[in-house]
Amino acid sequence: MHPRNTRAATLATALVAAAALSAQSAKDGDWPTYAADLAATRYRPLDQINAANFNKLEVAWRFKTDNLGNRPEYKLEGTPLMVNGVVYATAGSRRAAIALDAATGELLWVHGEHEGARGAAAPRQLSGRGLAYWSDGQEERILYVTPGYRLIALHAKTGAPVPTFGDKGAVDLKLNDDQTIFPDLTTGEIGMQSAPVVARDVVIVGASFREGMTPKSMRNNKGYVRGFDVRTGKRLWIFHTIPMKGEFGYDTWESGSAEYTGNTGVWTQISVDEQLGLVYLPVESPTGDYYGGHRPGNNLFGESLVCVDLKTGQRKWHFQLVHHPLWDMDISSAPILADITVNGRAVKAVAQPTKQGFLYVFDRVTGQPVWPMEERPVEKGTVPGEWYAPTQPFPTRPPAYSRNGISVDDLIDFTPALRDQARTIVAKYRLGPVFTPPVESKVDGPLATLTLGTASGGTNWPGGSYDPETHIVYAYACNACVTPIGLVPSPKEISDLRYIAGTAGQPVRLRTGPGENVGADAPMPSRAPAGGGGFVALNVQGLPLIKPPYSTISAINLDKGEIIWQTPHGETPDAIRNHPALKGLNIPNTGQSGYNVGTLITRTLVIAGDGQVTTTESHPRGAMLRAYDKATGKEVGAVWMPAPESGSPMTYMVNGRQYIVVAVSGGPYSGEYIAFRLPAEER
Repeated sequence: MHPRNTRAATLATALVAAAALSAQSAKDGDWPTYAADLAATRYRPLDQINAANFNKLEVAWRFKTDNLGNRPEYKLEGTPLMVNGVVYATAGSRRAAIALDAATGELLWVHGEHEGARGAAAPRQLSGRGLAYWSDGQEERILYVTPGYRLIALHAKTGAPVPTFGDKGAVDLKLNDDQTIFPDLTTGEIGMQSAPVVARDVVIVGASFREGMTPKSMRNNKGYVRGFDVRTGKRLWIFHTIPMKGEFGYDTWESGSAEYTGNTGVWTQISVDEQLGLVYLPVESPTGDYYGGHRPGNNLFGESLVCVDLKTGQRKWHFQLVHHPLWDMDISSAPILADITVNGRAVKAVAQPTKQGFLYVFDRVTGQPVWPMEERPVEKGTVPGEWYAPTQPFPTRPPAYSRNGISVDDLIDFTPALRDQARTIVAKYRLGPVFTPPVESKVDGPLATLTLGTASGGTNWPGGSYDPETHIVYAYACNACVTPIGLVPSPKEISDLRYIAGTAGQPVRLRTGPGENVGADAPMPSRAPAGGGGFVALNVQGLPLIKPPYSTISAINLDKGEIIWQTPHGETPDAIRNHPALKGLNIPNTGQSGYNVGTLITRTLVIAGDGQVTTTESHPRGAMLRAYDKATGKEVGAVWMPAPESGSPMTYMVNGRQYIVVAVSGGPYSGEYIAFRLPAEER
């Protein structure tokens, strides 16, 4: 080669390498999907904000959402995106899509859908949890699902609907859904509050239903998952989470129960491996959460991790985490895709955090468990008409990272007297390990099965985080969220379920029908179980029934399947720190209970906000955004927020400065996105 050509080739190579490095840096500084990337890592390798300066963070901008809707919202659960200097988010009681300047928070555009009666009847209202961004390098689009269950496509630069997508920018998700019980276009109880996911020009959307443990009927809409063309809105495929006749898994719904059972949707975030062309679906419980006598059998694909083909939606593999679900152990968060090394062997893995505090780890290509998964016998319940799975799968590694059953050893233990009082309270309840079945409520006991690691335990919808450099998963878990599960006969005029669940937090009220609770002073309805009603407060002198820590953040090494550290998250709540029964005692940090806390991972830190309001000597009433050393779990900094974290934090880099954005809301404080950054002299 001529020397001049050699120099030209060398220069071209250098320019390509520099361009690639620049693109990588831009990619590292953006946050283009709900969980940072399609692997759901919630990780960005940024370190301008670190242990040495976290306490110096200041508010860069704040965006209050009160005027984006018909009323203030006190449940802002969103995680924004940031691409090319623009923050995109959902906000407000009608779920508007907004674009903000990433450096200043200035509103660039807003798009809102006024859905009238359809929106008012939606089972999942308010701002939702986020949206999706797509670009082919020339065009940019924002996609989100309205409360009324319509998929909207907008031009990212203007917020205007894309006229060539669906019907003038919208796809009606209540149509073309293969339903046997077709949802009414106005009142049909099907929706979606999570963000859609976009991969290789395919938009993937799941389904969710009304919140609550007591369905109106054993018959409901089915939560199928669909893929749509991102350019046209055309349906490309559908995956039947409850198999149709002739499809794989149909025979796991005995007595033809697949025909009328509903729910079984994917209401949380979906993960995708674009390189492999595989989609990972975390599927929820069938109708209903705590009683399944009308749906005998294991009930695939209820509470299963299902891998489907990105182009066709065809099932590649599945693993059912809970057979014949009875505990509301929905797979509630995004599967985490991780390339790990186990015993010297490279494994493309998928790790699924759960409410039950197990991290289930599989080869994401084959579906084989990375470590042995043991089918162990579990207790058979005694509720008349119920069907029970004789075994359940138990991971052998990693160990459970949060409590998922209750024994006397889990009860409050600040003093022997408090423990004795707790024992007296639980004497009328059924205690047991994970998968202890619900009981039929009886006035003379048991009132209910006390459970941990069910409805609001372990890791809920915010999910976990993953560091691809160290192969460590970081998972927040509620370690003391007690759910009592008691079943009472269902009045035929209210429901065609034989039994309905009576659950509550503190105190417990036996439920006799949807919306009808029986308290200590209330007369017992004639159709409730014979013998009258009961009222038992699940606390000890106002203190939590369960001993601390009330919540934890755990670091789990995926190469070894081991927990390497675990720390309580949040300060001891005011009601415990100042309780007269604990005066003079040295109470270690208890952490704070709560199920909606998400973690963010940077190059050196684990970042998460408090899930409760507290007051400290150095800070007014509010909550803290905390940073932990990623290697040790030691808290290294905290900054004040006016309300608890209610949406998972994210981070990005723009104009040479790193930002952390978190949604806060709750109690009297309505929704707000707050962006933090370092003072100019500190960066």
